[in-house]
Amino acid sequence: MPVTLASINDLLRLGVDAIIDVRSPAEYAEDHVPGAISLPVLDDAERARVGTIYKQQSPFLARKIGAALVARNAAAHLEGPLADKGGGWRPLVYCWRGGQRSGSFSTILAQVGWRSDTIVGGYKSWRRLVVEITHDRPFTAPVVVLDGNTGSAKTEVLARAAARGAQVIDLEALANHRGSLFGAMPGGQPSQKAFEGRLAVAMAGIDPGRPVLVEAESNRIGRVTVPKALWLAMVAAPRVTIEAPLGARADYLAAAYADLTADPAALAAVVDKLRPFHAREVIERWQGMAGAGAFAPLAGELMSAHYDPRYGKARAKHGTDRERVVRAAALDAAGLDRLAEAVLDAVSALIPR
Repeated sequence: MPVTLASINDLLRLGVDAIIDVRSPAEYAEDHVPGAISLPVLDDAERARVGTIYKQQSPFLARKIGAALVARNAAAHLEGPLADKGGGWRPLVYCWRGGQRSGSFSTILAQVGWRSDTIVGGYKSWRRLVVEITHDRPFTAPVVVLDGNTGSAKTEVLARAAARGAQVIDLEALANHRGSLFGAMPGGQPSQKAFEGRLAVAMAGIDPGRPVLVEAESNRIGRVTVPKALWLAMVAAPRVTIEAPLGARADYLAAAYADLTADPAALAAVVDKLRPFHAREVIERWQGMAGAGAFAPLAGELMSAHYDPRYGKARAKHGTDRERVVRAAALDAAGLDRLAEAVLDAVSALIPR
């Protein structure tokens, strides 16, 4: 039976065992419903071939060839990834517009005996809901931005705050990027559409009556952009700013970026990207520190000479009338726990219940 999605939460409440994306691998790679598995009934080349036949020769011929390909690929899925599924397994199937591809595959699954549903409007219906919540509607929960210079452990404090029951949206986790030239993460970033889909799910789970804590970011995190609804709320939000000594931040940053410091070539390549901003001798000194394994001193110089001045200019635009400052002497585990508690106290002062 086709399922009509009226909200993001509708999908989360369906209770299906699997969400199956039957579009081509390229369509799936660009974006898909979070958690969906890819079982294409036409691969990229087959989809292009059928589309060409439809436009240049005959819709009937295209449908006939497409049906044969769908049947062949469906058989491979039944004998492969779906071979171990029992009779009570319940899938939800979608394609681009909820049309022939998802309908055909869902019919085959139903003939096996599974209760197979499709999404009315397919991926386009999902995408419409994502755009509504991330771009078109105001973000209604009160937002508090967690600010602080590079290395002040904002992301880790967010995680500790969430563990204590706070509402948190971790944009860097959703974007799979740490938000600076040095911020690339293994696996690369999602597409803009996929990032917005992940964010939409996070936003749909927010209680609008409670504050939500979000890390200070520019409107771009790596190569993805924070969409309009949340960005406007962040710009207008009060701030909790972490202050920590440069030495503590340098030590923390060197440990947090251990994946990058373990790859000398990658670290050197990123340092080289700073050449437009600093004198040649400065870049060469930093390259020398990187090559010698002096990661904490390198982090300290990068922050004092590059990142801290830029953070200061950006922060000056917001003023201090709606800001609470929390100070941390250390950023070890115990210090981060104390810092998370102080941040939550500051949030309560800014957004009293």
